[in-house]
Amino acid sequence: MIKSDLINDIVSDFIGQSELFIVEVSVNPGNKILVLIDSMKGVSIGECTKLSRTIEQNLNRDLEDYELEVSSPGLSNPFKVVRQYVKNIGQGIEVILKTGQKLTGKLISVENETFCIEIQKKVRLEGKKRPEMIKEQLCLTFNEVKTTRIVINF
Repeated sequence: MIKSDLINDIVSDFIGQSELFIVEVSVNPGNKILVLIDSMKGVSIGECTKLSRTIEQNLNRDLEDYELEVSSPGLSNPFKVVRQYVKNIGQGIEVILKTGQKLTGKLISVENETFCIEIQKKVRLEGKKRPEMIKEQLCLTFNEVKTTRIVINF
């Protein structure tokens, strides 16, 4: 079986000093290789093709057969690395905490082990008959989070 460390090394060498970063490298049983890369500006098909060819040049199909997929993470895929949070500052996100609580808001900052989102919630203000929408900032640690995804229609 092909080792994910080998693929990770090939991808790291390819990326070098470019703006690209690794989101995920996995090798499943049957040698199904998945490589997800991203950058602050997005990833072109050409970059994925070049990386795919680089990986293929470093593997030998005569020794081991494999299936290779190189792409950027889709909008529906959950975030896997901190740089995805940084890339999406200002975007709407959906966060599901390990407690099961679901939060939807705008990603406003990312620090070492935390990120902050701005959510809107209805609150009954003193002297008012009806609840009003207010904005509240919540800061969370990455350890509290089960999944985070982009919300398209935020």
